[in-house]
Amino acid sequence: VIDGGADIGDVAGDVSARVSNGEVEALVGWHTSALRREIVRSVGGLVPYIYTAVYEGGESSPGVFTTGEVPERQIVPALQWMAREDGITSWFVVGSDYVWPRRTAGRMRKWATTGAFGSGVRLVGEYFTPLGETDFSDVLDEIECSGAGGVFVLLLGQDAVSFNRQFAARGLDRDLPRLGPLIDENMLLAGGAGAARELYSVSGFFESLGTGHSLEFGGRYAERFGASAPPLASPGESCYEGVRLLAELVERSASVNVSDLSAQAQADIHYDSPRGHVRFRRHHLAQDVYIAKARGLEFDVLEQIAAVG
Repeated sequence: VIDGGADIGDVAGDVSARVSNGEVEALVGWHTSALRREIVRSVGGLVPYIYTAVYEGGESSPGVFTTGEVPERQIVPALQWMAREDGITSWFVVGSDYVWPRRTAGRMRKWATTGAFGSGVRLVGEYFTPLGETDFSDVLDEIECSGAGGVFVLLLGQDAVSFNRQFAARGLDRDLPRLGPLIDENMLLAGGAGAARELYSVSGFFESLGTGHSLEFGGRYAERFGASAPPLASPGESCYEGVRLLAELVERSASVNVSDLSAQAQADIHYDSPRGHVRFRRHHLAQDVYIAKARGLEFDVLEQIAAVG
């Protein structure tokens, strides 16, 4: 286990050393896109690398296999749903200042211009904050003056928690829904029920997802780790998803060689996972996607908005 939250250069150096000395034959990682790009530069193509996080899309490096949700299958249907169900057509984007939020926002601007979100849906502002930001007063000022009908959140972990608390303390949660592709159950717990009003999330997995696949996985998790174990949120489940995909590819190709797994990944692979029936093809995982709304410290899954297809 390697701490992906450490300095990017140190993490990539650690990974490279472990690969070089034969200690590591495959990688499974949930971490930032900035670290992913550095790892690809360091060891890309040398060992299979399963990247499981929600990300901006477009990864095609040799030996890299992704299981996370991508904007066209997550954000596009979510904004379409919000416009249709809640009448939200104008959005302010707030994100951390690095590759995933920046590139995701860029794609959102393009889609808004071309009408991919639906007629009249537009972006009215955006603001990027340094990772580790604790004071969001400036961006909250801009949101208040923007005329936005909703706020799209591309912040990580504690940054998102701090933002949600300050957003609610300002009273903005009375009128402005927030929606994000990386808001999970741990963020709800950390922020408290007072910061969760009109808070939406879009994901391929929620702990409260009531499908047979999800319930069976949750039962096994509770049996293994106990009823008081940490929430089985999307980021944690995605780590399991990555190991599950690696096992599937290795079993089908009878190899851990990058070229053998890459050849196998060109096929149309279907299998069952905690996220339901999934489809893996051309190095990307297609999965059902759901939109949910916070009810106190839990998510109420409202609707499936994208299917494996």
